[in-house]
Parts: sequence; C-alpha cells; structure tokens
Amino acid sequence: MYTGIGASAGIGIGSVVIVKEPSLVYDNKAITDAAAETARFQAALDKCVEKTQAMAEDMKTRVGEKEAEILEGHILLLMDPELGGQIESKIADDKKCAEAAVEETCDFFAAMFSSLDDEMFQQRATDVCDIKTRLLKILLDVEDVDLANVPAGTILVAEDLTPSMTAGINPANVVGILTEIGGKTSHSAILARALEIPAVLSIEGIVSKLTNGQSVILDGETGKVFEDPDAEIVKEYEAKRAAFLEAKAALSKFVGKPTETSDGVKVELCANIGKPEDALKVVECDGEGIGLFRTEFLFMDRPQVPTEDEQFEAYKKVAEVLSGKPVIIRTLDIGGDKEIPYLGLPKEENPFLGFRAVRLCLKREDLYRPQLRALLRASAYGDIKIMVPMISCVDEFRKVKEILGELMADLDEKGIAYNKDIKVGIMIETPAASLMADVFAKEVDFFSIGTNDLTGYTMAADRGNPDVAYLYSTYNPAVLRSIERVITAANAEGIMVGMCGEAAADPLLTPLLISFGLQEFSVSATSILKTRKGISSWSKAEADEVTAKAMSMATEEEVRTYLESIAR
Repeated sequence: MYTGIGASAGIGIGSVVIVKEPSLVYDNKAITDAAAETARFQAALDKCVEKTQAMAEDMKTRVGEKEAEILEGHILLLMDPELGGQIESKIADDKKCAEAAVEETCDFFAAMFSSLDDEMFQQRATDVCDIKTRLLKILLDVEDVDLANVPAGTILVAEDLTPSMTAGINPANVVGILTEIGGKTSHSAILARALEIPAVLSIEGIVSKLTNGQSVILDGETGKVFEDPDAEIVKEYEAKRAAFLEAKAALSKFVGKPTETSDGVKVELCANIGKPEDALKVVECDGEGIGLFRTEFLFMDRPQVPTEDEQFEAYKKVAEVLSGKPVIIRTLDIGGDKEIPYLGLPKEENPFLGFRAVRLCLKREDLYRPQLRALLRASAYGDIKIMVPMISCVDEFRKVKEILGELMADLDEKGIAYNKDIKVGIMIETPAASLMADVFAKEVDFFSIGTNDLTGYTMAADRGNPDVAYLYSTYNPAVLRSIERVITAANAEGIMVGMCGEAAADPLLTPLLISFGLQEFSVSATSILKTRKGISSWSKAEADEVTAKAMSMATEEEVRTYLESIAR
C-alpha cells in the first residue's frame, strides 16, 4: 500500500496507464539568423496560444467557466510581454536557439515564483513549467500526450498531471489519477475535482513502482493506494465506492432548498472565495451569498498594487454575479503567512503578532483608501458588506469608520453612487476582540468569526509547528467558549454573526454552532450542499442537548471523542 495526499474524493478501481512525457532534447547551438529564429519562436507562441484557447473553450463547455480560467491564465502568461521579451532578447542578444531561450526564461520565472512563500505563486511556477513544455513540443514538432482515448477503467499514473494534460481527459474512461507531485490546491487537483475523478497526489516514485495494466484501487479522501488488491480489499472498496456515490446523489436533494434545522430554524449558507471568478462556482453550488472574499489575492498575483478602478471592477463583478445576494468583502489582510514582495514590508521576528491586516492598512492609507473607495463604488451594484480583519481594539474600527466617512463625503460631492447604508463589520479572530465582543457589538454591523486564527491565538499555538499541533484544535473548550461568547454578544445586540473559518464546515461542530445561535455559515463552495445536509439533520432541541454536554467537558479529547460518538 502507498499513501499520498487525497486531493479529489471518491474511490477509483481500475488498471494503470502510465503517462510519460516524450523526450524534449534539442541541439543547443548558437544561431546565426536571429530574425528567423525569433519568427520561429513567434509562430510557436501563436500556435500555443491558439491550442490553449481551444482547450479552455472545451473545458468551459465540458466542466465550467471557473476551471477554464486556469487555462485562460496560461494564455495571459504566454502573452505577457515580460516573458516574451526575455525570450526574444536571449535569441537576439545571446544568439540562443528558440528552444534554449524558452527553457532558460521559463526556468527563471518558475524559480522566482517557487522561491516565494505563497501557495498561489508556487502554483504559478507549475503553470510556467507547463507552458515551457508545450512551447518546446511545438518547436520540436512533438505530439502532445493523448489522454482522450485511454481505455475505460483507466487509472492515470504520472510524475505530474499538468492543467493542459488534465484538460484532455475523458472522465468517462478515467476512474482515478495518481501523481508523484502536487497538492490539494494545485491546478491539477482543482481540475480533477471539477471532473469528479478521484485523485491521490504526491506519492514518491509511484511511476516507477507501478506498471501498465496493473490493478489498482485508490481512495481520494484518505490518500491510500492499493496495488494488485486481493478479493477482500476489492469487495471492501467496491462497497465504499457505492456508498460514496449514494451519498453524493443524496446531496442533490438539497439543491434549491432553504438551509434550516429539522425543526425549521433558518440560517444563511454562504461561501468563501479568493478571486472574482470564484463567484460563479458559488452560484453553481447553490450558495446563498459570499461570506468571505479574500481581497489580498487581487494584490498578490501581480507586480504592482492594483488601481482603484481595477479593484472596483473586481468587486462589482462579484456583486453582479451574486445578483443581490450578500457579499462580505474583507479588506486587505496581508502579513503573517501572506507576503507581497513588491510592497517591501520589513521582515519581522513574529509576523503573526506584528504589522499586518488592519494595523498595516491604517498606517498605509495609500493602499487602504483606494480599496475602501472601490468597495463603496461597487456597493451600488449589489449587497456588498465591508469586513475589517485582525481587529484588536475599538479604536481601530473607529478609525476605519472615520476614513469611510471621509470617502463617502467625497463621493457625495462628486455625485458618485454608492450604498449609503453599507454594512461594516469585523472579523473576530483575536482573543481581544472575543473578550470585547459585547462592546464591539454596539459599534459594528456584523461579526464574522475566523476560527483558524482565533484558535491559534487563543491557544498560543502555531498550527504549522508539529510539536504544538495538539493544542491547535477548535474542539478545545477554551476556543469553544470564545466562539459562544462572540455569538451570544452579537445576538444580544441584534447584529448578524457568521463564521468563515474551517470550523463552519466541520460536521462535528454543527450542533454546537446551531445551539450557540450562529446565523451564517461560510464554507468552500464545494462544501455547501454537504453543510446544508448536516444542518438539516439536527433540531435546535437536539443541538442544545449536545452542547450542554460538550460544554461541560474539560479537555479537547473529551469534546472531540463525544462529538465523534454522536456525529450524523
């Protein structure tokens, strides 16, 4: 048995087809006719753009617009004047052949993106490598790997399955994917989930360990892979596959249904997004709004600060896609684990307790005012709400309101439309905000509990440190008491209280959140129906009973064990 990262849920039972990229060896000799070589590169570039556009259109039709945007992102990279300019410069100035110029330039950009401590940029490195391979294939007249015509019951095994390769898969024939590299958020994983193909990634040496035609079972949730499984394992996993498909079909009953407990207590079920394009997926997955739009990604995947107009268009797009449903947009939350190199922020000993989020924005009004102004302008196109992250004291929120007031006055003077009654709330993620929740509830329009940071700060534990990982748990009584306190304070003042951290989608915590009085759950788009089903399986009275018992417990283990024992 092998174990990797379960990146796309489901059970795959089939036969191995090993995918190997053809050799891309070329004669790296100096050229004499730079103009001809540049023309050869330009022809290859045009052909690559044309083929990628065709793949994107096919993906849009077969899978969805959101997934097609991964390939459309490749087109933007291919047409980036910086990338093309460096390649042409190597041809003209260094007398490199087109293949060497492409390889060296793409490797430079891939290394630059990989060095950045951010998952999005590291994924961009993979995209650049994919583009490099496709350009080299065109220059060398090498055929693409054809994954559209593999036999039924195929489990694809590859070192990596790039977006361009994944785009060609016929999901009717492919029942599973195994790779040596990649993670849950890689573009290949995103596409595998969109195609509903079970996938296990990052299995070291799996290409050399398996052979074509070999029988394999994979579990895309646990990450387990069985080669040449015996009859008993086959029977076990055939039953698991049937149960998975049955559970998936059962979720379809919740499309278009209100989100409510079994005794009719209604709550709002929204989704978290990172890019404007993600809003389409929220609508497709039957979300009732957006509970968290992380705007920092607008700032990260680019060489300079987005302008006010660029931000306005992004926020407006999301508001229009949601067609009047609520859209909570979090103002810039950088620092800690999110760095933006071009801002030149100083290195800190402990960035998670340092100059980040609202603390940075209030000192850098050159960044903050254009964002707030763009949000106000976009509020004329939908139900946009502004959320301020990392609040620790009332003074910070009052300063944000003061800036908003000045911007509103300016918009009024210029006759620019905006929602004059726009709601402004805060993200509760510090113990200070939790302890002052009753005071904050009198000043703000809504709360959204960010359980990821609230758990870490409450327990003084870094979730990335394995030595203290046992402390990082939302089931810890201290964290649960903090959450309950915040929800109680919000309900006492009659303001909306939601949750946008991972705990909102945790089925073990659902009865507690219902009992506490949480009004809005914000989860990943793909978790919407599962969360709606989970909420519907509890009555308020049942949830209250569970909560009374759980909240009387003293340890994380007691709480977790109890919640697991009564899980539905």
